[in-house]
Amino acid sequence: MNETNVEVNPVPEAKLEVRKSTLKRIFSWTIRNLKFMLIPMSRIKDLSARQFEFEKIKSKRNFLQRLRSPLTILGIGLIFFIVTLAVFAPWLSPYTFKQLTAFLSPAYGPMSPAHPFGTGESGRDILGRCIYGARSSLTIALPAILISVITGVIFGIIAGYYGRWIDTLIMRITDVLLAFPPLIFALVLVGAFGPKIEMIIAIYGLLGAPFYARLVRGSVLQAKELPYVEAARVMGASNWRIMFRHILPNCISPVIISFSFDIGGIILGLAGLSFLGFGDQRLIEWGNDINKGRFYLYAAPWASFFPGLMIFITVLAFMLVGDGLRDAFDPRLKNL
Repeated sequence: MNETNVEVNPVPEAKLEVRKSTLKRIFSWTIRNLKFMLIPMSRIKDLSARQFEFEKIKSKRNFLQRLRSPLTILGIGLIFFIVTLAVFAPWLSPYTFKQLTAFLSPAYGPMSPAHPFGTGESGRDILGRCIYGARSSLTIALPAILISVITGVIFGIIAGYYGRWIDTLIMRITDVLLAFPPLIFALVLVGAFGPKIEMIIAIYGLLGAPFYARLVRGSVLQAKELPYVEAARVMGASNWRIMFRHILPNCISPVIISFSFDIGGIILGLAGLSFLGFGDQRLIEWGNDINKGRFYLYAAPWASFFPGLMIFITVLAFMLVGDGLRDAFDPRLKNL
């Protein structure tokens, strides 16, 4: 009988070293984090840092998800459409600015291949004027709302933070400005200083500032009593640093929401001003076209319909985006 020699291969030294290294790391981690395993509510610094980074990403994702409602996406798409018309008007319009402000014929002609939306006063193409009207509306609305926001935020935060006679003085001035109906106040100022685009922008910027001053003041009155403001004050931060570095970022959400709503309101106000004949006649403006076409509502309804449709689309777009921003910023609507 032949004996079979069975040779048992020993475990390679490399594998032994790996096993020893793994056991050593497990033992070392256990000793370092013994507090984490035995004491309730204790945290590991590394895991806490990872959790913080994850929650930042998750928070941003939740905010974007709250903006992904169908109506908000529709509003963003419409705003993109209007901005595209305004920026690329010379390329998208079938006629030049000079042709759209010249005297042609026939006036109030029907829709045709040469004029898809028909013609208005003096035979001017309505499609081209609708495209250029987007540029005029945004050119006035955006600078005006920026003036309102910047002025209102500065005076509102000063009034809310300092209080006393400064608050009283600023708030009484805002009360006086808010007491006037905006459209009538704009008509008076435009009539006094002339219907120039610079004056219209300044007027609407002035009319919107009191609202933002009151809005920011109310938020500052609450925020200035919070512990982080007291901590900044104890650390020696100046009043201006506390106001604009610590308080303002925590009060800016309602301003952003109102900003998007008020752009539509200014475009409506501008259309109303032009409809009454107080707009800048050098501009191609939707309200002015509606004013001139209102005498031909039966003979040429397209002369007023299409400019009015552009106003409707633009205002609706900013209102939908403003509504979406309100839902996204409002913590009470977080779970909806």
